[in-house]
This record gives sequence, structure tokens and C-alpha cells, in this order.
Amino acid sequence: MRTAICPGSFDPLTNGHLDVIQRATKLFDRVVVAVARNESKQPLFDLEERIHLTQRAVGHLRGVEVDAFDGLLVEFAERVNAQAIVRGLRAVSDFEFEFQLALMNRNLDERVETIFMMPKDTYTYLSSRMIKEIARLGGDVTPFVPANIKLALEAKFRTLP
Repeated sequence: MRTAICPGSFDPLTNGHLDVIQRATKLFDRVVVAVARNESKQPLFDLEERIHLTQRAVGHLRGVEVDAFDGLLVEFAERVNAQAIVRGLRAVSDFEFEFQLALMNRNLDERVETIFMMPKDTYTYLSSRMIKEIARLGGDVTPFVPANIKLALEAKFRTLP
């Protein structure tokens, strides 16, 4: 079984993320959406919320699972028996950082390949940070995120000071 990991903080998952995950399912039998714990960032949604929101957003996709990880991605890849890491590239500016990560992961475990995928052109400008800012300011994020995430953003910003 060919398994790939789509890692990220997914705070929140966007339609760009979803597009890359959907396309990864065409190449792999099993895709594990790996939600990063990453204590250095201060996420809007805690880890459990991000896992739950992501599960609901990808629930219709066959062969897709959601799991959390902490630590080295290549160790997580070994744990779930993944052969590849799928990373989305929105623009050239993403490439340098992602390229460095891919090379480091290859040095840590050469059995795991990194595959770069570009999202649909209509999603290349999307970022979770931008989505959160639009939602925080009361803008409509409907075109940018799955419906369950739109509702979660609205609820979150209603309760924040």
C-alpha cells in the first residue's frame, strides 16, 4: 500500500490544503493528514479542535486519515509506514523553505521522498493566516475554507475578546 503524509498545522485547513490532499489521493492508496502539535506557534484552534475540524473536512475522501504528530516528521512517516511526504507550494517564495526541509528530511531518512504539489491556481494566494484575519474582521471566508471550518471560525471569533 502506497502511503503519503500531508503535514501541516492546519490552523485552519483551507481549500488550498484540501485541494492538495484530494490530488494526493489520486497518487496514493492512503493519505495521512498529519496535524502538527508545534508548541512554538500559538494556534487559534488547539490541537484537538484542529484534528476534529480536519477530520470533518476530509471525511468524504476515500483513503484519507487524520492523525497528530509531534517531533520529527520522518519518525512519524516511519510510524505510519509512509513512503512520501506531500507538500503544497503556493508560490516561489514557499519553495526555498520547503526545499530545505525536503533535503533535511532526506538526510534524516532517505527512504522517504518529498513530493511538491501546487494547489489549483484559484487557491495559490490562500494562507491560514490570511483566512484568520479575514474572519477576525468579519469578512466572508466561504470561498476559502470548507463549511465546517467557516462555522468554527465564526464561533471562535464571537467568543474572543
